[in-house]
Amino acid sequence: MMSSAAVIASAAGLSSAQSSSTSRRTRVFVASSAPDGILAYDWDPATAELTPAGVAASVPKVAWVAFSHGHEFIYSASELDDFEGKPTGEVASFRVLDGKLEPLTARNSASTGTCHVAVDHTGQMLLSADYTGASTASFRITDGKLSEAVWKQHYTEHGPNPVRQPTAHAHFASFSPDNRFAYINDLGGDCIHIYRPDPATAGMTPAGTYHGAPGSGPRTLHFHPNGRTAYCMNEMACTVDVLDWHKDDGNFTLVKRIELLPPNSPATPIPTGCDTVITRDGRFVYFANRGDNFLYAFRADPETGALTPMVRSTCGGNTPRNFVLDPTEQWMLVANQDSDWISVIKRNPETGELADTAKNFPARTPMRILFT
Repeated sequence: MMSSAAVIASAAGLSSAQSSSTSRRTRVFVASSAPDGILAYDWDPATAELTPAGVAASVPKVAWVAFSHGHEFIYSASELDDFEGKPTGEVASFRVLDGKLEPLTARNSASTGTCHVAVDHTGQMLLSADYTGASTASFRITDGKLSEAVWKQHYTEHGPNPVRQPTAHAHFASFSPDNRFAYINDLGGDCIHIYRPDPATAGMTPAGTYHGAPGSGPRTLHFHPNGRTAYCMNEMACTVDVLDWHKDDGNFTLVKRIELLPPNSPATPIPTGCDTVITRDGRFVYFANRGDNFLYAFRADPETGALTPMVRSTCGGNTPRNFVLDPTEQWMLVANQDSDWISVIKRNPETGELADTAKNFPARTPMRILFT
């Protein structure tokens, strides 16, 4: 007897294999720095194929997109110098409907060059980070819609590098696993600003600062599933700070600093450590370097978060701006910004190893990959 799914497939003129492949497909949204902004794809993990599905939202120069925790809404950061007549970037929200995006709100950020947004764990507030404007802002969320900015902060710190750090550069926003603290990575000021957020009002209260190595350029912050370890990727030094997170005050203690470049690595291309991926079970952690275009795999202790280096491998192209595991964790997808494509790399879930070859799919200036 045919299954109900097979009956439906037969009625639609599809073979069982075609129906099975269709049922496996997942909608993927890709932030693009091009005018179209957010692109849609369909992902089939059985074939490792990304199929273009058109433009999901026509919003320009999108540097980042983030889901609400129920995946009902998407929030975007547009790296603009002017929005609605003001010298700011744009923060926007969309409702996800049948794999498409319905625009809800578009707001001014605190300043120019908005490069990142993050949603708190309650879904009630959003943080944005402005790279060129050296600032951050918070917004209340009501049914996916954003208020005007509730709170803003402009930073004045700067690091010792006169070319890269003449001013502060807010680059990344995040929340602690318990949602009691919020963090803004300041690449220009070599620090992470710490706050106590109030999700009900979207207010932010200063709670301290973690200071990185001078000239290191802290870019991103990711928490290990163990709830006690965090990894800070330092863009300019191409190092990773393995941090012990203090649940009482939200600050960090440096446990170890890991060099991602080989000893005596040449000065060019300029090292630019980028992003971090952690597996769901916490057994493996991956880092990307844009200057040398590689991914670096580490074995992680699930209890302590301690890292043991494995091997560097290809990122599949030039300038890996963002990379993610697909839901099966059998494939790594890399947004290679300057290659105008997304690279798909096979992963062994048991050993954590990545293949050193990739399949590439066109995507104009990809900045961020988001699975539904």
